[in-house]
Amino acid sequence: MRATRDLLRHRMHLARKRGELLAHGHNTNSQYNLPAIGTKIAYKANRDGVAERCADPAVQKSIEVDLALITYDDAWLRDLDLTIVTTAKHHDANTLSLLQTVPGIGTMLSLVLRYEIHDIKRFPRVQDFASDCRLVKCARESAGKRSGTSGSTIGHAHLTWACSEAAVLFLRANPAAQTWLARLEKKHGKGKALTILAHQ
Repeated sequence: MRATRDLLRHRMHLARKRGELLAHGHNTNSQYNLPAIGTKIAYKANRDGVAERCADPAVQKSIEVDLALITYDDAWLRDLDLTIVTTAKHHDANTLSLLQTVPGIGTMLSLVLRYEIHDIKRFPRVQDFASDCRLVKCARESAGKRSGTSGSTIGHAHLTWACSEAAVLFLRANPAAQTWLARLEKKHGKGKALTILAHQ
């Protein structure tokens, strides 16, 4: 499964680069005080005429390059997705299906969780898994005496991202979860409240 996991990590890297290009297009539009684009340029059908909104030829070219790279990335990401999903079904289709029954976890997040966890038996306790996901603070102790916390970068960055992303997606169109998060925010603050939700 290691080779497929590496391919999935590469796919995540490309998806982040695509996100940066999309953000650059919207930021450039704001930078020149133009009206909001109004449509999601993540979809190819909404990209026509976006570059022409800018009067300066250099700015137009900058946005044209962004949009061309996004279109190119789209084709490769679709191909990668198909390859990864097909391979994953041979590895463990049942676990992937179970993961996707959790609200907020779709195809890509289930793949990330499955391949980054690999074997859940590596974690004897739930607390060990939460610690590996960087969802709890590590205790600094010596000879049984605790002296604060440490190790903020210990653990698994990919699992941290997956749990945080799942928490954010879980909140979408979920009024009960949004109400619970609001209560947590009053008690712990916004950042910590979202981490508690991801932990749950």
